Amino acid sequence: MSDIYQKFGVIGAGAWGTALAQAMANAGRDVTIWAFETDVAESINTAHENKTYLSGAILNPAVKATHELSDLADSDAILVVTPAQHMRASLENFAPHARDGLPMVLCSKGIEISSRKFMSEVLEEVIPQATTAVLSGPSFAAEVVKGLPAAVTLACADWDIGAKLIRSVAGPTFRPYYTGDVLGAEIGGAVKNVLAIVCGLVLGKGLGRSAHAAIIARGFAEMTRLGTSLGCKPETLTGLCGLGDLVLTCSSEQSRNMSFGMALGQGQSYDDYMKDKNVVVEGAATAPALKALSQAKGVEMPICHAMANILDGSESVDDVIRRLLARDYKSEIMS
Repeated sequence: MSDIYQKFGVIGAGAWGTALAQAMANAGRDVTIWAFETDVAESINTAHENKTYLSGAILNPAVKATHELSDLADSDAILVVTPAQHMRASLENFAPHARDGLPMVLCSKGIEISSRKFMSEVLEEVIPQATTAVLSGPSFAAEVVKGLPAAVTLACADWDIGAKLIRSVAGPTFRPYYTGDVLGAEIGGAVKNVLAIVCGLVLGKGLGRSAHAAIIARGFAEMTRLGTSLGCKPETLTGLCGLGDLVLTCSSEQSRNMSFGMALGQGQSYDDYMKDKNVVVEGAATAPALKALSQAKGVEMPICHAMANILDGSESVDDVIRRLLARDYKSEIMS
């Protein structure tokens, strides 16, 4: 039996799905990426470029694209990279092709709004016969597709399968680290997107780098509180998929979430910002689900709640700033 998975299917041909397909091909794997749009699949196959979602990046000719999910049925492992709010539908469509034990690596970050469930919970409901894994960490698609160095977390409760996945996805410049804490890896990825919007808002509003640093630190405290309340390992959240991803996403305008936050701080609405854009701002969808989840669990997350309130229009940006700065003084460790 081989010690790697050679044949990978990738569900989702957005920027991140395309970058991961490129990383797998550069590692010597056979890769087929499924695209919802037929023109995206055609562009990848004929021009070796995803002109819609990752224009300008020339893809390894080994990356093949399809519009038919059935073409992924004989894959050794699957990377699922559709947006979080479309994850359930994508999994339902693929379910007839998923064999028992198929490793399915979830690469999207967020919480399903309707159910307040993480992507691993959605997968276990829709395709219970699959083996669940999560890939998360500080990695921009535009850098990974160029082969620039990146390190990520690969989480899987089954050590043998997780180790085989790591050997399979690792490449010269793409370095995965293992954890068995699947939910911890997901919490880091979901919460950091909401915090990145807040960090962008702080800078867009002209509140300065001191305030920006405070949001990162206090936001990490909120992430940790939620994670530990749900039984995650604290060391998972201090790793690549937690603190590492938080620092990257909250510090660069390459982050869609941070860029959206900057637009909010400068007075733009969500609809204005999204005009003529074909990207997904995962944090905007995650914020209300995160607020509802944390309230249900009794976890205090004032920064994330404030962003949810701004997005649903129940509070203004200025009101939120005044309220957060007027909160009672507390111990940094305990609050």
